[in-house]
Amino acid sequence: MKRNLGATTLRRRRRTVDPMAAYDALPPALRRWIAGAALPWSPASCRRVWMAARAKGASDTEALARLDRAERNMLARDQYSQIANLADHRTQTGAG
Repeated sequence: MKRNLGATTLRRRRRTVDPMAAYDALPPALRRWIAGAALPWSPASCRRVWMAARAKGASDTEALARLDRAERNMLARDQYSQIANLADHRTQTGAG
């Protein structure tokens, strides 16, 4: 699966709304997080995590931390990400 997603083993999903309009409707802090994310998150999925955190009384920073954890969990499930992490580790340690 190449395209603009790069190499990933994660499943792709179809969009049902205009992603740019959904992105523009997000809070500025959340838009900044998406812009720097390692994965191509949809505005809808980010908003869902954001709203769930905010509904429980989380601050913006805590909601962003929850998104960071979700992204780390997704990256842990991706085979190609694990291979890249191993290569980075070997480069940093001088092994391999």
